[in-house]
Amino acid sequence: MDKVVDSAAAAVQDIADGMSLAVGGFGLCGIPSSLIEALFTASAATNLETVSNNCGVDGWGLGVLLAAKRIRRTTGSYVGENKEFERQFLSGELEVELVPQGTLAERLRAGGAGIPAFYTPAGVGTQVAMGGLPWRYDGAGGVAVASPPKEVREFDGRSYVLERGIRTDFALVHARYGDRHGNLIYEKSAQNFNPLCAAAARITIAEVEEIVEPGELDPMHVHTPGIFVQRVVITPNVEKRIERRTVTS
Repeated sequence: MDKVVDSAAAAVQDIADGMSLAVGGFGLCGIPSSLIEALFTASAATNLETVSNNCGVDGWGLGVLLAAKRIRRTTGSYVGENKEFERQFLSGELEVELVPQGTLAERLRAGGAGIPAFYTPAGVGTQVAMGGLPWRYDGAGGVAVASPPKEVREFDGRSYVLERGIRTDFALVHARYGDRHGNLIYEKSAQNFNPLCAAAARITIAEVEEIVEPGELDPMHVHTPGIFVQRVVITPNVEKRIERRTVTS
């Protein structure tokens, strides 16, 4: 039952080429930066497919793997402050599926709950439902791969589009507290996509700032039960960056 591993490098060692990763965080808040750094430095895995709200920024978070050309495809809802992301997408080097943010959250939740698909009104009447959104450009301004049309069905006089649940090979998440059984508590805004990603993967790896013994976490405060988590890494001094710092004089 003790799921704590010695290092982040050991935790990610079996992530292989072409695998899919659900990665927690919103902007730079609550991202599993230590696990991403370990994947970058201690693994040669490439052609990865990531599912995350965004793809980090230049030089930090998933932006590190992106700059190294180790991400083949990403599913997210926000490009953010990432010039390399923009360059790779427009040049045809990166496949991108942009998803409405609420739909992305629900697709991950559905995957974790064993729900293969669901209907939502978000995107009805747009290219989200009708298809034709650029997934990959050809490098010359044309579209090489476009999104397919989705099923639209009417319920009680209103139209809904069918969206698929998301399941990934691995999930990388960041938590404030965890125990040796893998129960996790996220702090404040880090509750964003972390719980959803943790449940949506076949193997979930959690970096935690503070580890406690089983029974010390109040069950009423646990966000992710340990049944969803396979590995825990202790990262007590993880760096936390601010995407865009704003100050007043």
